[in-house]
Amino acid sequence: MNNDDNNIETRQERRQKRAEKRRERLPKHGKNLVKIYRDAILKRLRGKGNSKKS
Repeated sequence: MNNDDNNIETRQERRQKRAEKRRERLPKHGKNLVKIYRDAILKRLRGKGNSKKS
């Protein structure tokens, strides 16, 4: 019985492991998404400046 009790994870431990996995995944995509959004916004700003003046 004692051996079985040591191997059982609590809900909080499982939750922490899932949260760590989520945090590991996020940074991989973050920089590329920021670059994509920034480029899109800059493209809109550059394009609208000329056509809206007339």
